[in-house]
Amino acid sequence: MTLISRNIKFFRKRLNITQAKFAELIGVKRSLVGAYEEGRSDPRLVNLLTISRLFKVSVDHLITLEFAKLSEKKIKDIQTIFEAKNKVTKPAKTDTKILTITVDNEENENIELVPHKASAGYTSGYADPDYIQDLPKFQLPMLPNDGTYRAFEISGDSMLPLQSGTVIISKYIENISSVKNGQTYVLVTKDEGVVYKRVFNYLDENSKFFLVSDNESYEPYEVFGDDVLEVWEAKAFISVAFPEGNNYYQNNTQANNTSTTAQKEAPTITLEDLTKIVIELKDEVTKLKRS
Repeated sequence: MTLISRNIKFFRKRLNITQAKFAELIGVKRSLVGAYEEGRSDPRLVNLLTISRLFKVSVDHLITLEFAKLSEKKIKDIQTIFEAKNKVTKPAKTDTKILTITVDNEENENIELVPHKASAGYTSGYADPDYIQDLPKFQLPMLPNDGTYRAFEISGDSMLPLQSGTVIISKYIENISSVKNGQTYVLVTKDEGVVYKRVFNYLDENSKFFLVSDNESYEPYEVFGDDVLEVWEAKAFISVAFPEGNNYYQNNTQANNTSTTAQKEAPTITLEDLTKIVIELKDEVTKLKRS
């Protein structure tokens, strides 16, 4: 067992919670907690920060001190200092959001897929580890390893040429104020649910986002920033509908089709017709010679 594994086990028992409950609190599988405590795996930074907040001790103390050997007074002093620092550094009117994720056996983050049928429940289940755990998962090795990704299936024709059923691969945006005007995002909102739109950021002016569909048949609309639960920046898409060819290809295809049709509609010349034409030509030549 490593120092961090012993500390995790120590604090979990100190809190008098099971591995399953602890896993739920930090958003991982129960089996991964067992791997942590047995020293077979070390938590990734995102999980380590969550564990640190739960135990009320700094990450530095978690990886350098053996708490089982410290007195109760010393542990409480460390936790008091940690809480005091957090209160000082915590921004006013800010809600710290802990993003629930899943990982594979090697602790690589999965991309969870939110199908259209499940999107209605996402607004209430986005922070529920059990809900996220039950979503389909996959990996895309070509994506940069610089954030958390999630996939959302879109429905309808408001974002043509992307067809209904297209899956948007998106990256989690922690600070919604960083949304860039004119870029496409998946927004999880309290009233509208999960929407994929082109977004314009007017938070500084009127605390709102302006959402625009690429299909001009749909009217733009506004949502308050406070009504946005999550923001995901679109990075790629997966679709089973292939795009149509360009105009040059289409025009040439039409021309070829017209030519082919004309050829098909041309009359067929038989041997009898050909013989008749030859005889008529001979007669014309004979008449010309006599004259």
